[in-house]
Amino acid sequence: EVQLVESGGGLVQAGGSLRLSCAASGFNFDDYAIAWFRQAPGKEREAVSCISRDDGSLYYADSVKGRFTISGGNAKDTVYLQMNSLKPEDTATYYCAADYIRCTVRPRRAGLRYWGQGTQVTVSS
Repeated sequence: EVQLVESGGGLVQAGGSLRLSCAASGFNFDDYAIAWFRQAPGKEREAVSCISRDDGSLYYADSVKGRFTISGGNAKDTVYLQMNSLKPEDTATYYCAADYIRCTVRPRRAGLRYWGQGTQVTVSS
């Protein structure tokens, strides 16, 4: 059974940092990509970042480039999202997701079958 568990969310002031973790189990990490999405109240869930061990591809949304870093492609079972220079508009529930995808383009929500329960990130101004 595929399981994804996010952690690391919390309340932080603008300009601060958080590191989210996505602990994965039940699948071959070499074959799956892990993507981070976020959803703010009243907004659609959007892709933030993605990492694929299979082909080494990475994706970042324009809104987070230069501030967020995804890592853990070589880790056994955990992918991290380091978030620096946080802004109030980064406030959202962050989800990790997994499936057989490439991260060369923006991942689509419909293309990922497995999801975690989400972790809340709140950035105060």
